[in-house]
Amino acid sequence: MEKLSVYHGPIGKKEGERRLLVDGRDGCYLVRNSDSVPDVYCLCVLCKGIVYTYRFHKHDGGSWAAEASPGVPKRYFRKIKNLIAAFQQPGQGIAMPLLYPVTGQRQSQTPTEA
Repeated sequence: MEKLSVYHGPIGKKEGERRLLVDGRDGCYLVRNSDSVPDVYCLCVLCKGIVYTYRFHKHDGGSWAAEASPGVPKRYFRKIKNLIAAFQQPGQGIAMPLLYPVTGQRQSQTPTEA
């Protein structure tokens, strides 16, 4: 997970939302650890000023399971990059396609380094 550029680690819901709101573009997204469920990750995307969060985790069979909006079947992916690529397309059961990655590395820089 650490090699994924949009992975921000255990930053918490409020910090994840803050980082997306700082970017401010509809479709900007990041991945963080879930605050409430161990071994679960959150895919967060900004849409019209609201941060939508979708959980995903590694399934017993080794694939990654992603939950979209209620009523949309759970989907399984062999790799996280495949999950992200799928959700970059419209009509995938999330608030909007993933358009602008907010990288974890960029967030760790100080203003003088950026």
